[in-house]
Amino acid sequence: MKKSSPSILFGSLILGLACVLGCSGCSSTQTPSPQASTPPTTMVRPAEAVQPAPPPTGSYPVMAPYFPPPDKMDLCGEPVPLEHQQVMERFDREFTLVLYNHAQVYLWLKRMDRYFPWIEERLRHHNLPDDLKYVAIVESDLQPNVASPKGAAGPWQFMPRTGSSYGLHQDGSVDKRYDFEKSTESAFLLLADLYRRYGNWALAIAAYNCGDKRILDESRAQGVKDYYHLKLPLETERYVFRILAVKAVLSNPVQYGYNFQRGQGYGELKIDRVRVNFTSSVSIQSIASAAGTTYREFRRLNPVFRADEIPAGSYEIKLPAGTGRVFEQNFQQQAAVQAPAPASTEASARPADEPKIKASPKPQPLKARSRVPAETYHTVRSGDTLSSIAKYYQVSVQDIRKTNNLKDDKVVPGQKLRIP
Repeated sequence: MKKSSPSILFGSLILGLACVLGCSGCSSTQTPSPQASTPPTTMVRPAEAVQPAPPPTGSYPVMAPYFPPPDKMDLCGEPVPLEHQQVMERFDREFTLVLYNHAQVYLWLKRMDRYFPWIEERLRHHNLPDDLKYVAIVESDLQPNVASPKGAAGPWQFMPRTGSSYGLHQDGSVDKRYDFEKSTESAFLLLADLYRRYGNWALAIAAYNCGDKRILDESRAQGVKDYYHLKLPLETERYVFRILAVKAVLSNPVQYGYNFQRGQGYGELKIDRVRVNFTSSVSIQSIASAAGTTYREFRRLNPVFRADEIPAGSYEIKLPAGTGRVFEQNFQQQAAVQAPAPASTEASARPADEPKIKASPKPQPLKARSRVPAETYHTVRSGDTLSSIAKYYQVSVQDIRKTNNLKDDKVVPGQKLRIP
């Protein structure tokens, strides 16, 4: 056998080594079988510290500016003990709720222009505190045609029995609690009576809310004659403080961020007043048509009429300014072709530029007065005289005496009089 040379042996060795290395490299690149696979490793980096967002640069609007509550308040000239912490906190709650109820405050400010001038004049006439005007805001938001689920109605929210006691006649078709002027006068009489009973306005106003008897009972049971320290129903505990809060904001709205000046609100409604005597029921639609106005407008101006027909009787109706004479002419023409005539009217339309509630506080001549329904009664209260009762109901003293068989003008508290 021929021997291989050393150079050939060395070359073969190098070639074999290269093959081994090549096969090893090939095996390392093969895809492993599923049985031999391992889940991929996820590298987790250390958490980085979260930095707060930088504050906004430049100027930006303050959406809810803070206004501290007044540190001194009075109600009808009587100081409120805000130095007591619980009194301050109760006031602060109502103040904050009122202050930041922006839409409602602006509506109050607008309605004040329509109703407050007349209310303020009547308060001066009766020598009553000006602060009582804010009671109407808390009661009804200065809306005449409102009613509560409990049965209270009108701008001063009289309950039926109380309204009847203070001259506000009610039946299914007519409800004088909705008469802004008459209910305002009745509210002032009631508040004056309550003040004479309690000797301070806070308790008098609280009694207006929850009733005279409730205040008397709680005051006697607790031995407390101070509203601010008397435990009462929650609504009444908040009631006086809400009036205080309304006073604080509305007496100086600009101070609390309300860009509103008196005179920018709703103007006083201008109307004609016509006195009518219906001998039978009359539809509201026929009255509106005779006046050249709409059913809706008549109902808006005359919320005392609660049905579609006005029953027989004597009334004062309110019509849009300038339509009073037109109504009288048209309605009398309608009556002339009907049998029997449904109504008669008296010429008492007021000038077209006279505001709705700026009626003269002086009574009109007796012949031009409307008569109240025969079923109206008045319970005599302390301070009443036959003359003041007659003036309020727009009848004569002689008629009241004759109707009630009175020998003289003397009346006593608790006496019940029928108003002719």
